[in-house]
Amino acid sequence: MHIAVVGLSHRTAPVEIRERLSIPEQSLEASLLRLRSDEQVLEASILSTCNRLEIYTLLRHPDDGIEAVGSFLTQVSGLSLEELGPHLFTYHHEEAVAHLLRVAAGLDSLVLGEGQILSQVKKMVRLGQEYRSVGPILNRLLNQAVSTGKRVRTETNLGTGAVSISSAAVELAQLKVGQARGLDELVSLEHQQVAVVGAGRMARLLLQHLQSKGCRGLVLLNRTVARAEALAADFPELPVQCRPLTDLDHCLSTCSLVFTSTAAEEAVITASRLEHLNRRSSLMLIDIGVPRNISSDVSQLAGVESFDVDDLQEVVARNQEARREMAAEAEGLLREESRLFLEWWDGLEAVPLVNKLRLQLEEIREQELQKALSRMGPDLSARERKVVEALSKGIINKILHTPVTHLRAPQPRQQRHLAMKVLRELFELSDSDSLL
Repeated sequence: MHIAVVGLSHRTAPVEIRERLSIPEQSLEASLLRLRSDEQVLEASILSTCNRLEIYTLLRHPDDGIEAVGSFLTQVSGLSLEELGPHLFTYHHEEAVAHLLRVAAGLDSLVLGEGQILSQVKKMVRLGQEYRSVGPILNRLLNQAVSTGKRVRTETNLGTGAVSISSAAVELAQLKVGQARGLDELVSLEHQQVAVVGAGRMARLLLQHLQSKGCRGLVLLNRTVARAEALAADFPELPVQCRPLTDLDHCLSTCSLVFTSTAAEEAVITASRLEHLNRRSSLMLIDIGVPRNISSDVSQLAGVESFDVDDLQEVVARNQEARREMAAEAEGLLREESRLFLEWWDGLEAVPLVNKLRLQLEEIREQELQKALSRMGPDLSARERKVVEALSKGIINKILHTPVTHLRAPQPRQQRHLAMKVLRELFELSDSDSLL
């Protein structure tokens, strides 16, 4: 069996490719079932965020398994493997383990050290368990990734003051507003007429950072006004007008700065929508949704600036350098955690052999027990029979304890192979059905 991850991220694919492979939560169960329906995919889990789609798998055979995952990705995206291939990465075994730990720790994020990715990994674990697409191997690996992400944030300063995609979007607005005034610096947003479209987790972070950057009030639009009102109630010091999404045209006509973060699978703001509006001022649109909520053609309109998640790199670069030393400290923890998992994995290699030895000893125990019981005659009570049987089982367990502990203990693979070879020869066990 073989651990592998296949995917793409902001590092390998532009947003127009990533949005083709964005899998909404309501489609995850069907996607996991489709993956698991291939006999090559023994376990599977999907991490789908605005900046990445990654499929973690336990495969029966590396080449055939990767081919099965590639076929799944082409079906989901509607792109051919020739179109998709240049944007995909594939990591095997040690590299796959190291990559997952880096992702959970926030070291592979667009915003170095961002905390939201850890909650997304936790969600991946929960859904994999809920839909029964993960087994003992991936369950162990994914849970270790979560604990590693927590450890990095506890034992290093990487998570201290870490910015998110939402805060980077707000900083991008500050930078662009400043540049429009001839300033190369982040400026207050106090004079901007702001609207936020969507009322989910990203929108919550947007409100939090807009408030801290001088925003004096905003319009919050959502399909369900009650949900928008519930979110606004958490920001009593920030004046928020909650409106239905049907009021979007009015807000696009009156606002100067609009953020979008919805789960819509198609653009909610297009050039055709904007060109029919009687806008009062220039308009800046910042889209942090994937799939994108704003179509790319809006930038062709006079007085309209549009930015998406790939444009955040301009402000993210300002924060990266100061965090590199913290990242180096975190990398040391990741190497340790990776070693622990790989030692556990290597120990699994001995499981089939241990099971064969246990089965052989159990057969001997059962045969000898029946012989002993028959010699004792019918006068032996049920209680006495149980005591004798428990005694025989205890002896077998004691005999097995030392070799099993030795084989599963962390050690060089060559040393474990030698011990397994000796055990096979001593007990005449067949050399087949290896786990790895």
